[in-house]
Amino acid sequence: MNSLGFDKKNSDTKVIVAMSGGVDSSVAAVLLKKEGYDVTGVTLRLYNQLDINNSKSCCAGKDIEDAIKVAKQMNFPHYVLDYQNQFFSSVIDNFVESYANGETPIPCITCNQTVKFTDLLKVAKNQKIDALVTGHYIRRVGGQKNAKMFKAKDEKKDQSYFLFATTREQLDFLRFPIGEYYKY
Repeated sequence: MNSLGFDKKNSDTKVIVAMSGGVDSSVAAVLLKKEGYDVTGVTLRLYNQLDINNSKSCCAGKDIEDAIKVAKQMNFPHYVLDYQNQFFSSVIDNFVESYANGETPIPCITCNQTVKFTDLLKVAKNQKIDALVTGHYIRRVGGQKNAKMFKAKDEKKDQSYFLFATTREQLDFLRFPIGEYYKY
């Protein structure tokens, strides 16, 4: 069994790494590429960022350029998918409505539930990919099916609370390779 829980060689295991452009998802992609996995990077363009030089926003501006650079340096394919409509209808509209009702929504949680783990997951499955990988600090323990989610080894970086609504079906397809590491 390989490090992602599959009964096949790393080179025969196809993964899409959701690359936000940040360090964590880039490390996940590089780690798997160095282990010999068949890696494809995907960045979701969630909104237009006109000034890419001054932006450090998730899935926009400079972050997209950074993800492209990492993929090019490590010699794996990378695609930018325009998810602005999905992001606004599933995340931003919900955020505005919740905030107007006096709630304190966390848009990153909603984005994981909808855009990443519903829409992007569907794209990955349609491409006959073995797993969708993210740079979340969380541990997934188990094989291909019936895995369980645990806090990251680095409890200061743990992001399990962001993924509380992850379904069993989603978890069977998701992998989080950096959850086993400490971030210094």
